[in-house]
Amino acid sequence: MIRDITIGQYYQGDSLIHRLDPRLKVVGVFIYLISLFCFRYVIGFLVAGLFFVLVLKLSKVPFRYVIKGLKPILFLLIFTAALNLLWTPGETIWKFGILNLTKEGIYKCIFMAFRLILLIIGSSLLTLTTTPNQLTDAMEHLLGPLKRFGAPVHEVAMMMSIALRFIPILLDETDKIMKAQMSRGADFESGNIMQRMRSMVPLMVPLFISATRRANELAYAMDARCYNGGDGRTKMKPLKYHSRDYKGYGVVILYLAVLILVTRTITI
Repeated sequence: MIRDITIGQYYQGDSLIHRLDPRLKVVGVFIYLISLFCFRYVIGFLVAGLFFVLVLKLSKVPFRYVIKGLKPILFLLIFTAALNLLWTPGETIWKFGILNLTKEGIYKCIFMAFRLILLIIGSSLLTLTTTPNQLTDAMEHLLGPLKRFGAPVHEVAMMMSIALRFIPILLDETDKIMKAQMSRGADFESGNIMQRMRSMVPLMVPLFISATRRANELAYAMDARCYNGGDGRTKMKPLKYHSRDYKGYGVVILYLAVLILVTRTITI
């Protein structure tokens, strides 16, 4: 289960999506996620899904690698779908006690499930095709106008980058601790949900100690290299738009135009 979390991990590759400017990818993913909340019909998910499949194909990231990121949220996905399925008012199909299955509930269940799935895999594809350093530079450039108001843009971008870097590190550390405890007789698989949650408690202490130690080591390393924020710092690889990036913005605009046109003309 720990290995199935893909958000924050980078998939090494040399595809067109990998080579795009990180600012384009951040803006594109942001627009894509917002677009998932801007329509009320299933046809909109068909357009959004086809667009995602196209980008995934260009990224050359294996489909199975992206889909396995849904396993950690499978319980949340089922729970959300069940709530919408059995407690949505409307035309009743089946009723038992407080449980009420309606046509509107079935529609809303499918709607919310598709939205949640596209949210997760869409967010995962950003980190799978963009290194933490590129994300840091992109966020710093995009938030640059806030510097005029005294906002610590560089520091915020740096914290986000460090947090993304720590995700795969902590996942790997958790996996090692679990294997070490399982070799000593610990059981993390059997029992109900509450028992499994209680069995995870012994993981928290060594994981917290390991995270604190790594954070201290990182702080000492940055201090030893005289890091004092973004003032006066230059970039070894400054971001620069190429023709493919402008075409990428055009594709994003075309996606929005098609989505608006389809959802306004087809009400399915």
